[in-house]
Amino acid sequence: MYKSLMILHPLLRVGLGLLIVSEAGFGSLSDRAIAQVPEPPEIAQMTPPNPTGALSGGAVVVGSQRLAVPWQQRGDRIGIADIALMQTLGVDLQNTQNPQQQPVQWFSDTATALTPWYSGGYRYLDITDWARQHNWQLTPSNNGTLTLQAPTGQVLAARRGRQSWGDRIVLDVDRPLLWGLEEQQDRFTLTVTGQTGGGFVANSLQDPGNALSGVQVRSGGGQLVLQGQVDTQARVRVWSLSNPPRIVIDVRQDTLPRDILWAPGVRWQAGMVSVGNRAFSVHQVRLNLRQSGVALRPLWASEPQVPGITPLITLAQRHQAVAAINAGFFNRNNQLPLGAVRRDGRWISGPILNRGAIAWNDQGRAVMNRLFLAHTLTTRQGQSFTVGQINSGYVQAGIGLYTPDWGSAYSPILDGETLVSVGQNQVARQSPGGAAGQGSVPIPIDGYLLAVRSFSEAARSLVPGTSVTLTPDLRPPEFIDLPHAMGGGPLLLKDQRMVLNPQTEGFSDAFATQAAPRSAIGIAGDGQILLVAIHHSPGGRGPTLTETAQIMAQLGSVDALNLDGGSSASLYLGGTLINRHPQTVGRIHNALGVYITP
Repeated sequence: MYKSLMILHPLLRVGLGLLIVSEAGFGSLSDRAIAQVPEPPEIAQMTPPNPTGALSGGAVVVGSQRLAVPWQQRGDRIGIADIALMQTLGVDLQNTQNPQQQPVQWFSDTATALTPWYSGGYRYLDITDWARQHNWQLTPSNNGTLTLQAPTGQVLAARRGRQSWGDRIVLDVDRPLLWGLEEQQDRFTLTVTGQTGGGFVANSLQDPGNALSGVQVRSGGGQLVLQGQVDTQARVRVWSLSNPPRIVIDVRQDTLPRDILWAPGVRWQAGMVSVGNRAFSVHQVRLNLRQSGVALRPLWASEPQVPGITPLITLAQRHQAVAAINAGFFNRNNQLPLGAVRRDGRWISGPILNRGAIAWNDQGRAVMNRLFLAHTLTTRQGQSFTVGQINSGYVQAGIGLYTPDWGSAYSPILDGETLVSVGQNQVARQSPGGAAGQGSVPIPIDGYLLAVRSFSEAARSLVPGTSVTLTPDLRPPEFIDLPHAMGGGPLLLKDQRMVLNPQTEGFSDAFATQAAPRSAIGIAGDGQILLVAIHHSPGGRGPTLTETAQIMAQLGSVDALNLDGGSSASLYLGGTLINRHPQTVGRIHNALGVYITP
């Protein structure tokens, strides 16, 4: 996720010589770029942990269809992960301001409140009594599957029509029927547990559509299967109506309004936000970090090592986060971070180029500003050298600092580095680094490693036995006492004013003007944190940085920061991505993970 960048921060120019390499990133910024991602991301297997010791699994069987739906049993109660229950089985989640009850609808004009519980990053809805009312039979198995059975019926007729937002198919049925939806990037498969009646005409589904084409119909074995080709910017929503019972398949390029208090201190919202004459699809998770039991933490792909990338859904499930958003930039080639990642007071990766960052603590205090960090290395003889970056994939002439938080060893990023090992404030050894990416040198557990790049004076001065001290310079000072930080850029809003200036933060002109899907983080006036993913307008482009700033202001942000975007832009909640299909997303280096203690 990067673009070439040939900018050196002015405070780092003095005495550092010629700039060698600097890479900074913005994830694939267009559909064309998304198509050029070299390998598809793996999709994590949804096999949730079950600390209660009861049966649990990641698959629900409906008829002959095995669906990736997490479930869990507690005593005689059975819960299904809420978003999978909606996206796959069509049980519609209604808006609610009560996190202890989730209203749902399925072939009904009225909602039924289900009780949630939280485990392993999922919110399970207790469907035990509700399923019995609908004559569902639930059979959990110790092989990780939950079988759903219900009375079968008939699909009486089908019709299809264009809509302003996409396309709709309606199936008339003689009673409530189970179904399962399997969605891929450009197609879907809907399997309904019912026979076709005499009035069902498959050809009625073949009309041209706005976002749906090529519908194929199969019937037999007590099932009706619909397969359709969809526009890659569209999502499939399957839901139900009553009196008479109907199954509705919507292929939508917009986003329906949603406002669910998903857990105490965690709110899920979605809808369309207009800037000028263009509306954009916006998904957000709003956090109240002052709420007891809500925490926000930086995550990275290959912890405890720094290098590495992985899909957000894999990263979130591995760490059992209830929600997550992709965060800072990285170099896709060497999988190294390009910006600030700080957790529990440790710089996993340092800031670069005075770019925007957010920092916070567990008491709900959060600040956002452009962030600068450098160190001064002083020898006992009185010589001083500027150390530009800490644990960073951003490289330039001068000195880079790598601590044990980088990992147990360092592999050269550039050819010809001089590697200086420092333990207990004394140079222990100096050695040539060799070719980039070849070999490695241990990082002292009681010190750090210095990578000296095209800086002969420093290399001559840092000989074994030399005593040194390392003094940090972190600005602005309000970041000093906050243990967690995440970088991005550019800064969008500060104190309710637009402060967007990509060139100031070392971004290219092309980056500054492109339109693409975006991820952003904001601080609202009441102190809430907004994790936001913004996508294409229906049938059109993604937002520019200016439009992103305007959207964040409309959402109530006082301060706002752009994060990595394009194919990286992804927002996760309760086991799945809520803003896009996983097959459209590239791998990322780091993210922000949300945790709750119910």
